[in-house]
Formats: sequence, C-alpha cells, structure tokens
Amino acid sequence: MHEQWLRKRAIIKSLAGGEFVSGEALAHELGISRAAISKHVASLEEFGVDIYSVKGKGYKLSTPLSLIDEQRLKAQIKGRCFYFNDINSTNAFLLNHVNELSSGDICVAEHQSAGRGRRGRTWVSPYGCHLYTSFYWQFSQGMSQAMGLSLVVGCSLVSVLRRLGVDGIGVKWPNDIYLNHKKLAGILIEMSGQADYECNLVIGIGINLSMSAAQADKIDQPWSDLSELSQQPDKTELMIALQQQLVSDLSLFESQGLKAFKQRWREADLFDGKVVKLLMGDNSVEGICCGIDEQGAILLDNGNGIKAYVGGEISMRPL
Repeated sequence: MHEQWLRKRAIIKSLAGGEFVSGEALAHELGISRAAISKHVASLEEFGVDIYSVKGKGYKLSTPLSLIDEQRLKAQIKGRCFYFNDINSTNAFLLNHVNELSSGDICVAEHQSAGRGRRGRTWVSPYGCHLYTSFYWQFSQGMSQAMGLSLVVGCSLVSVLRRLGVDGIGVKWPNDIYLNHKKLAGILIEMSGQADYECNLVIGIGINLSMSAAQADKIDQPWSDLSELSQQPDKTELMIALQQQLVSDLSLFESQGLKAFKQRWREADLFDGKVVKLLMGDNSVEGICCGIDEQGAILLDNGNGIKAYVGGEISMRPL
C-alpha cells in the first residue's frame, strides 16, 4: 500500500476513539511534521471524510468510520479479492478484467470517484464511510439465466444483515434494501457476453454505514445507515459474510432458479400485502403487492385478478 495512504489510514485510526486529538500528538505518533498532518487531513476531506478542526483541541471525526482489514478479508474468503483505497468504480474494474476472473471474485474499495447507481445516478462514495463492493459471477447459459438475479442479491443482503443483528431490514422490489423504511443499500447489476452462451455478471453493492451531514446533503432521497445501531457490524466481517452468502445463494440460483427464493423474498418484502403504485414512464398502475413470480416479476392484484409486471424502468411507490 502506498505510504501516503498508510499515513492517512493511521490518522483515521488515531481519531477512531471519537475524541479530539491534537495535531502535535498525531505528528508525534506518525513521526511526521504538523504541517504534513494538516495536508493529510485536507486530503482526506477532499475524499469525503468530514473532520472537525478546532484550534486548541485538534482534530475529530464528525461520524465514526472503519476501514477494511485487507489481510483478514483475503485470508477468510475463497477466490480473488482486489482491494483499493481509491478507485473510479468497483463495477468498472471487474468489467474491465472479466477474462481474468472466476465466479466469486470481488473488488472492494474505500472510496469511489465515479460510483454508479441505477438509471445513471451517482452513488455517493466518501472514503471509508460505507461499504462499496462488486462481485463477479459467470452463467454458462447466457443472459436469460440472470432473470431475477437482483432479487436473489437482495435476499442475500437481508440474510447477512439480520444475522449480524440489524433489525427493521427489508427489500423493495426490484433491488433496494431498506432500513426503517429508508434506503440503506443499493444493487447495480451489469453484464457482458452472449444472450445464449457464457454471460459475465458484475454485481455492485453499496451499503450505507456512517453518513456525515455534509455527504447526506448530496443525496436526493430518504436514506438510512447503520450508525445508530447499538453495535455496528464490523466492516470486514460484513464483507466476508456477504461474499460467502453470495457464493452460496448464486450457486443455488444457478441450479434451482428463482423459485428457491420466492419465500425468502416474500418474508423480506416490506410491501407484501400492501397497496402500491408502479410508475412506468408516463403510465402507472395500482394494486395489492402479492410477491413475485419465477421470472422475478412483481405480482399485483388490481381487483380484476393478479398480473405480473417486469421492466428496468419500473419504480414502485407505497400508497
């Protein structure tokens, strides 16, 4: 790891206690000048880390954050792990290296300069504050085999977070994870390959862990994070558990299809049995949410029977 990042990470570790630490103390601990400390802090702020600087007191993180333990992560997962302090996009990195990858390989970053969400949106990616990862998988039967994959990934996320003690978690069709009815995590699936031959899939996942007020101002929808939990999950443990769960669930999905996940989805669906509105461009339809079918379509009862709806531009809203 580059020496500049080692020093920035050392500063974050020193501030992890939640108290002010003087520039003099940081300089002594790292064996560099106070001016160098000031430059590193300014650089971290450019990467989205919100640090209080008070004359006579020193520096303090505005919100707690933790960093991935690269050595522990790589030791406890099967497959390759690419880890970066800064990258443009974890999805883009894997897509650019699909010919070198095997199913289950992952890319993890502490900061994304060009993090992507669905429909061309930007995924706000301040350094160290959240979990940004992409997961590679290959299907032998082509793109059609991936129908409903985002729902499987949603089930995987809910399973892992619940196992780590996160309550109030659930899914919103087709690929959002909500905590206390606000968005906690998002999924972006990108693919390359043939329609009826080998298909390369890159599954991007972003999970909000600790959002600062400055970064929250950049988000145009209700959001949640894990910072208010009595005990926040260890970030490295979360990543290890998620990679292992995805390997297990995608193997099951590959052999049995979405039918193996219909009940798990329904148990996690925050809108099951509720009246919702589907927005489809300039059109909309209302009905009672009745789960999903085996192709991943949402089922709505509009009073005249149950009808399936599927499409990348459909957006669901509760009534």
